[in-house]
Amino acid sequence: MVNDKEKNFISAVVYVRNSENTIKDFLTKVNETLSKTFVKYEIICVNDASCDDSAKIIREFGNNSLDCPLSIVNMGVYQGLEMSMNAGVDLSIGDFVYEFDSDVIDYDMSVVTDIYFHSLKGYDIVAAANNSKKRFSSKMFYRLFNRNAKTQYKLSTESFRILSRRAINRVHSLSKTIPYRKALYANCGLKIDTVHYDAISNNRTTGAKINGDLRRETALDSLILFTDVGYRASMILTLIMILATVGIGIYTILVFALGHPVPGFTTTMLVLTGAFFGVFAILTIIIKYLSLLVNLVFKKQRYLIESIEKISK
Repeated sequence: MVNDKEKNFISAVVYVRNSENTIKDFLTKVNETLSKTFVKYEIICVNDASCDDSAKIIREFGNNSLDCPLSIVNMGVYQGLEMSMNAGVDLSIGDFVYEFDSDVIDYDMSVVTDIYFHSLKGYDIVAAANNSKKRFSSKMFYRLFNRNAKTQYKLSTESFRILSRRAINRVHSLSKTIPYRKALYANCGLKIDTVHYDAISNNRTTGAKINGDLRRETALDSLILFTDVGYRASMILTLIMILATVGIGIYTILVFALGHPVPGFTTTMLVLTGAFFGVFAILTIIIKYLSLLVNLVFKKQRYLIESIEKISK
């Protein structure tokens, strides 16, 4: 009965990149799940310059198998996960928005509705996370990130999530561009929770292999942008070089006082010591200014859309 369905309008945004082998099954399952639970919903597929027939398959599915509005956001060039999902979420109009960073399903579809009903308990962002053992690289990244980032909540591996419209508005007020959405979500000041599930297959491993390069790039960028790892490393190296410079200066003075240095050696070494000390001190200041400039870059909108296709009946 329609009366038993949820009245909130739902948007489902899914990232698509060379997914011709998985996207139809994903859309079929998501559409069936959403149609059973919600009166009105939309699906937005962000096609990140796929080189296969992903867009064609989505288009055919929308024309033949969907009763809800379907949008295909075709990115002008390859943008990566974060910028592409920003474009999809910006286009969404739902009271709640699902973010599917991958169309690979390793969970029972009941988890999709579980996180929605959990969000109604007072959480603006609810993620779904696999209980299975995480990859070593993922554990090391989140350990390093959480230790060096000043976020309200600790980050961990997630499969997908749902956001309230209030959460989306809050995050957009913090930054017009979101280089790493999860970091801003964790520090937006709203209530966040995670629903854990037991995987029903190992499909997630396949997805990880496909998007491995993308994840590594995102991980490196987020460590630089959202933590002070780079600043701490540069400060440590600068401090080591300053100490070495001071040591050379002391050694030069001792040679002058106790030995018989080559004429001009003392003056030359002291000048070089002072110069190196000044250079490293200036570099420390420059690094600090660069870290501030990186934050200002967040205000620029950088994703490029080639076209938007609307499919509805």
